[in-house]
Amino acid sequence: MMADSGPEEIAVIGNTDLTSAELENNIKNTMVEIEKWTSLLRKMEISVGEAEKRTGKNTVNMQEIYTVYLIETRPVDAVTEGIIPAPDSLWRRYSEFELLRNYLLVTYPFVVVAPLPEKRAEIVWHKLSADNMDPDFVERRRVALENFLLRIASHPVLCNDKIFYIFLTEEKGWKEMVYETGFQAKADSRLKAMNAAFRVKNPDKRFTELKHYSDELQTVVSQLLRVRARVADRLYGVYKVHGNYGRVFSEWSAIEKEMGDGLQSAGHHMDAYAASVDDILEEEEHYADQLKEYLFYTEALRAVCRKHELTQFELEMAAQDLTSKKQQKEELVTGTVRTFSLKGMTSKLFGQETAEQREAKLQVLEQQIEEGEEAVKEKNTESDEFVKTAWVDIERFKDQKDRDLKEALISYAIMQISRCKKGIQVWTNAKECFNKM
Repeated sequence: MMADSGPEEIAVIGNTDLTSAELENNIKNTMVEIEKWTSLLRKMEISVGEAEKRTGKNTVNMQEIYTVYLIETRPVDAVTEGIIPAPDSLWRRYSEFELLRNYLLVTYPFVVVAPLPEKRAEIVWHKLSADNMDPDFVERRRVALENFLLRIASHPVLCNDKIFYIFLTEEKGWKEMVYETGFQAKADSRLKAMNAAFRVKNPDKRFTELKHYSDELQTVVSQLLRVRARVADRLYGVYKVHGNYGRVFSEWSAIEKEMGDGLQSAGHHMDAYAASVDDILEEEEHYADQLKEYLFYTEALRAVCRKHELTQFELEMAAQDLTSKKQQKEELVTGTVRTFSLKGMTSKLFGQETAEQREAKLQVLEQQIEEGEEAVKEKNTESDEFVKTAWVDIERFKDQKDRDLKEALISYAIMQISRCKKGIQVWTNAKECFNKM
């Protein structure tokens, strides 16, 4: 048994599960503060207007081909006054978007930071190119990068970040300013985070459940994307078969006199139907990209959970160290050693320490205990604040996710219904052609 259970109680404070009423009150209070801030989108229009392929030398002085994206910004006030000025514009590489997001992840660990689109196409149907220089892929990534910027600009906390604003408005010197923040030195190593995950003794049930949810969401969304890719492959085949119908009907019409016109018209309907598959599957990719965003969001959720585990682990380690120091003090004062230690063996072999030595050690321990209590207090406050702010943003993310995915799934269903109606219409038209023969 430890000499003093006080620090253990302190360690739990930073991780106490709040009641639903307390949590709701915390969220409301924080949201009131958030509403005082102004979204950047109320001041500025932001878009990624186009992509451009360029050639240059990389860090090892080798020639490379890369893509840059044109970011355009325009003051909202100028537009509302009836004047539409030319937008300010600058070019950014994908790697610069990555640098911005890494900075935001480190600087705002309590925020579910929007993900970037994939660097190379994954989970695609076989006719879609996985080449990251493919024009269709570059165009979809341009749209996704614009969505990323709009997510950040509309976030109640991130929209006020100075580095983000400079990313949008100043082409030169931006990288230097990011590195000057020292964010890289603050980044928690993945090994350290994994160690905390395995060794934390008092995890918050809400964050544990959230981590499990993010894993399950990732599994479900990836399965849904794979099913869609398989369906797209089969759909492509079905449409192309209709092209074969068109060819056969046209060839048949050439050898018929009475039936020729009707067969030829039916063949034209089949050809038009077969040709429409590319536009349909391109529209499907738009919905697939919306799902992929939330596939990548799952890692952002886990990043918040890992940071909480690390914060809680550091609190528990500080409390454990304080408990140890208090036990050492008690042993020094009473002269009794409760556990086996090198100090106890040394005392038995070489005799007890002098009163002066004990007094000096006692003063050092008292100073260490005072510092330890302050450290635990600070870690406790840090943990409490992290839980409060992180959970507010998690609730914001949940609302956003439910709204976005509901809208995407409904739109996808409407698109499928429309596609089926077009198929029915094609065969209805073909039937009318056959009736006229």
